[in-house]
Formats: sequence, structure tokens, C-alpha cells
Amino acid sequence: MTSPANPTRSDAVRNRDLLVTAAREVLAEQGLDAPMSAVAKRAGVGQGTLYRHFPDRLALATAVLEENVRDIEQVAARPEATLADVLGVVTWQMIHSTAFLGIIRYGGEESSLFLADRVRTAVDGLPKGAYSTDDLMLAVAMVSGGVHGPTPEARETTARRAWGLLGIEIGSVAPGV
Repeated sequence: MTSPANPTRSDAVRNRDLLVTAAREVLAEQGLDAPMSAVAKRAGVGQGTLYRHFPDRLALATAVLEENVRDIEQVAARPEATLADVLGVVTWQMIHSTAFLGIIRYGGEESSLFLADRVRTAVDGLPKGAYSTDDLMLAVAMVSGGVHGPTPEARETTARRAWGLLGIEIGSVAPGV
């Protein structure tokens, strides 16, 4: 007879959630090079707790990316979802997350493929008009390269211009939750 696996302690789950939330904020503000200690401090936990959950910066950034992609997937899975809705969420993430942009632009092959595959799958099920999924993924990469500005408002203006130049309509620029 085998014993059941040990359930994850509730404080460990809470700490992980606090760390991912803090990482999302810190990485959005400071980018992928933000100190890990800033994440632990923002989460209100010790560095030992941070490193127990995330042994390195890539593991932490990947957890944030996982949530970003999950937001996109949740919006795409809604019965009434449109391509414009999904692109609005993608654009919000581009505007508000330096880490998200960094992973899209510079994350290396594995991170880029991870993002592309998950977003590609989310977009595949939506009506896309004249665009193929590959065209839309290229457009996401192109727009992300042009998103810049000192404030979220300036970055949104730039992103909307870029989408407009590509002739692609986006919905409300908002988080997917």
C-alpha cells in the first residue's frame, strides 16, 4: 500500500502566489534585470523562500510569463471572444510588462517558442479573417518591437498606431482577468 503524496502546504502556495505577484510588478517596473531581492522584499518573504520556489531569475520570469499566457488563453476560450479581444490583452501585457516585452524580444529560443506555441494555440480557434495564425504571430512580434514610451499611455498610443498601420483591429487594451 502506498501513502498519498504530501499535499502542498497552504503557506507555501500563498508564498508562491505572493512572489509571482511581486515579480510581475517588479519586472514590469525594472525589467528582466531587476534584483531578485527586490521581488522577495515586495512579496514580504525572505530570500530563502524566494529561492526555494524559484532557483533563478529565468524560473521566476517564466512563472510570470505563464500567468500572462494563461490570461491570453482564458480570454480566447470565452465563447464570445474575438481576435480583437485577445490582441487587446496581448497589447496590455506589452504596455505594462517590461519583462513580457523582454521575453518576446530577447528571451531566447525556448522562451519565445513557449510563448509562440501557447499564444498560437489560443489564436487558432478564433475567426481571423484574412490573417493566418503565422501572420498574426509575426504582427505581435512587430508591434512588440515598436512599443516604447515613458508612460503606459504613450506606449498604448504607439501600440495602437502600430496595429493600425498593420490594418489589424484590437479590442479594449486591458488585462485578461
